[in-house]
Amino acid sequence: MATNPCSSSQGLQKDCQEIHDAKGQLNYLVCACLALRTQPERQQLRETYMAMYGEDLLYGLQKTQVTNQSNEIYELLSLWMLDQHERDTVVANEAIDERRETNYKALVEIYVGRKSSHLHLVKQAYQAKFKRQLEQDIISCEPTHSYQKILIALATSHKSHHADVSQHVAKCDARRIYETGEGRPGAIEESVVLEILSKRSIPQLRLTFSCYKHIYGHNYTKSLKKDASGEFEDALRVVVECMCNPPTYYAKALYTCINGSKTEKSTLARVMVSRAEIDMDEIKVVYKKNYGIELKDAISERIPSGNYREFLVALATK
Repeated sequence: MATNPCSSSQGLQKDCQEIHDAKGQLNYLVCACLALRTQPERQQLRETYMAMYGEDLLYGLQKTQVTNQSNEIYELLSLWMLDQHERDTVVANEAIDERRETNYKALVEIYVGRKSSHLHLVKQAYQAKFKRQLEQDIISCEPTHSYQKILIALATSHKSHHADVSQHVAKCDARRIYETGEGRPGAIEESVVLEILSKRSIPQLRLTFSCYKHIYGHNYTKSLKKDASGEFEDALRVVVECMCNPPTYYAKALYTCINGSKTEKSTLARVMVSRAEIDMDEIKVVYKKNYGIELKDAISERIPSGNYREFLVALATK
C-alpha cells in the first residue's frame, strides 16, 4: 500500500515550514493536504511545529487570523486543528458572544450530538478557559428564548445515570407527549416536554421519538409544523430533528447557508469541520438526494475561489 506523503515525518515538517513561512498566504495545496489529515495527524503536526519553532501551531494560526482578517482560511484551520471538545468550547463561547445574536443552533448541536462524557470535557474546558460556567452563560443570554429552557433540560438529561434504554419507558413517554400535544386541542404543554427532556438520556429520547413514529405513523416534528406553532414548538422541532436525524439536519443547514442571500460562513465552517470525521459521508448522500447536487459541487459553485473554498471542498471529498 502506498504511503500518504502528507502523513510522513518529512511531510509534517514541510507543512509546518509552509505554514510558518506563509505570512498569511498559504499555498492551496498545503490547505488541501491539511484537510485530509486525521485528528492524530493534526496532533502530530502541532507537536512537530512546537519542536521546530517553539510555538503552538494553533496560536500561530490564530495570531495570523487576527492580523490578516481578510484571509478566512486561518479561522477555518484554527477550528480544524482543535480536538473536538476544545472546538466545541470555542464554538459555544462564540455562540453566546454578547456582541451578537445568540446562536442557539450551535449550542443545540453540542448538547444533542455529543456523549455525556464529551460534554463534561467541554464544560470543564469552558470553565478553565473563560472562568465561567457554560450553563449559567446560556441562562444569562438576553433576550430570553425558548431554546434556553430546552438546553437547560438537555443539560440535566446528560446527568442521567441510566446507561441502558427502555422500550417500555419510551412508549410511555411517547404516549404522554402525544396526549399533551396532538391528542388534545391547543398548544403543547411545555412543562411536560421539558420534564421528559430533563429526565431521559439522549439515547433514551431518541428511542422515545422512534416509538412515537411507530405508534402514531409520523414523526413528532410533523405535529410541530402546524400553523399555530409558536417559538417553543419551533425550537423543539430543531432540537428533535438534530437529535433523531443528524444527516438530514446538517444537510439542510449546509444547503441554507450555502444558498442563502448571504452565505453564513460561520455555520458552513462549523458544520463542515465538526462533522467531517463523524457522518460527512451520510450528509453528502442526503444532500445529493434532497437537493440534486453533490455537496462539493454546491460549495464550488457558491463560494468564491480561494484557499477557503478549496479546504471546504477537500473536507467534502474526504
